[in-house]
This record gives sequence, structure tokens and C-alpha cells, in this order.
Amino acid sequence: MIESTKSTNKVAIAIIAALFFIFGFVTWINGALIPFMKTINELTEAQSYLVASASYISFVFMALPASYILNKIGYKKGMSLGLIVMGIGALDFLY
Repeated sequence: MIESTKSTNKVAIAIIAALFFIFGFVTWINGALIPFMKTINELTEAQSYLVASASYISFVFMALPASYILNKIGYKKGMSLGLIVMGIGALDFLY
């Protein structure tokens, strides 16, 4: 019984680590894309840095609504919802 709990904990920790990596990578890639966004969209210096600023400002404004959603649907479904919203946002760049 104790061995299966350790195995379950390892899987759960691996999933959480993967999610932190994914969310962190998407946050980091915003900064790396600034020069390309500036060139492709013919943005000024200030406008190009608003891309990164918008990402970090959203953390501030979405903290309370996100906590409300997590209280309603739980952490497991909340992580899935976060990945879905991130995927939709990434697809938005294509169109």
C-alpha cells in the first residue's frame, strides 16, 4: 500500500513539474518574441514592450477571478482549463 502511494506521488509531481515547465516556457517565449513582433508588425519600441507588459499585467488582474474558478472546479480541472485557454491563446497568433 505504501509503495503505490509513492508511485502515485511521483506521477503527480511529474505532471505538476511538466505544467510548470509549460507555463514558464510560454511566459518566457513572450520576451523572446518581442524583436520579431516589432519587425513583423512594424511596432515602435514602446509598443513592442507592451506585448510583454500585457502578459504580466494579466497575472495581476486575473488572480482573483482565477482563484474563484479554482474554488469552483478544483485544481485538477483548473490545470486542464489553464492548458486549454493557453492553447486557444497560442492558436490566436496564427489567425
